[in-house]
Amino acid sequence: MKKRRKTRKITVGNTAVGGDSPISVQSMTNTKTYDIENTVSQILKLEDAGCDIIRVAVPDEDSAIAISKIKSQIHIPIVADIQFDHRLAIESIKYGADAIRINPGNIGSKDKIKQVVDYAKDYKIPIRIGINSGSVEKDLIQKYGRPSAEAMVESALRHINILEDMNFSDIVLSLKSSDVISGIMAYEMIADKTDYPLHLGITEAGTFMAGTVKSAIGLGVLLYEGIGDTIRVSLTGEPLDEVRVGIEILKSLNLKEYGVTLISCPTCARTEIDLINIAKKVEEQLSSIKQPLKVAVMGCIVNGPGEAKEADIGIAGGKKRVVIFKKGEIIKTVPEEDAVSELMHEIYDIINS
Repeated sequence: MKKRRKTRKITVGNTAVGGDSPISVQSMTNTKTYDIENTVSQILKLEDAGCDIIRVAVPDEDSAIAISKIKSQIHIPIVADIQFDHRLAIESIKYGADAIRINPGNIGSKDKIKQVVDYAKDYKIPIRIGINSGSVEKDLIQKYGRPSAEAMVESALRHINILEDMNFSDIVLSLKSSDVISGIMAYEMIADKTDYPLHLGITEAGTFMAGTVKSAIGLGVLLYEGIGDTIRVSLTGEPLDEVRVGIEILKSLNLKEYGVTLISCPTCARTEIDLINIAKKVEEQLSSIKQPLKVAVMGCIVNGPGEAKEADIGIAGGKKRVVIFKKGEIIKTVPEEDAVSELMHEIYDIINS
């Protein structure tokens, strides 16, 4: 694991991004932003799952106006996502957005960009420059032949210069591609050229399975290299899954302690309990626990207390029975049908002790 890249620290509401601050996890609502009740409900669930920053799309004035009422009912910073219309960026800032995400290239003239920048200055909020492979400028596509990593980096530097020329440097950058390799290369290249905080993501990654794999590889490589200050896993599905996968990526690299880490083995011919269903039930019941804890669900004694001895607590299967162990030491044996309830009882004893 390489030392984390040094970046400037940017404040987004009550959350710091960059510098020595923890790597934050973001998601984006998929409700209509003007539907305040459902949007707030979704954000509160995301907060409970560990989301640090939430982004909402602002395609119209009603959505911009809704930001103030949404913000008053949530506890994490809200970022307004703007495309094309600089007036919506300004309205979002007025109504309390903690940051805005724009692609200066599609906002319009420099005068329109300056209007947005001036409001961001007045309200002391940052701007995320969001570069996507699908929105790279035509002249760069012609230059490089495709939306390559080099094209994305040149686009990002171009937009940085636009904002810096307006004496604005409260900037976070993202360079997202749907191609994992291009995305990794773009972030590696921009990390050598600027010290602005980087928001990592693989855009349009796909549904749960494909999107999780692509994101884990792309974000995992970059985070291992010490690159990245905040992340979003983009999935075609429930935003809750984005947060859960993002947290698991950080936990797997020892970059975050949050909730339970579940260790479970694959089944084999030695397994004499219904391990798959037991593991699913345990995982479901552990999902609400935020205290860092390692729990093992193992199929047999061979892969039980020995291989999982670093777990705080766990079970290992026998013939229609399971042993429960703590730190590798067996503490009791219970029938298979009581495995989940007995394990959860011991877990709550640990949490409450």
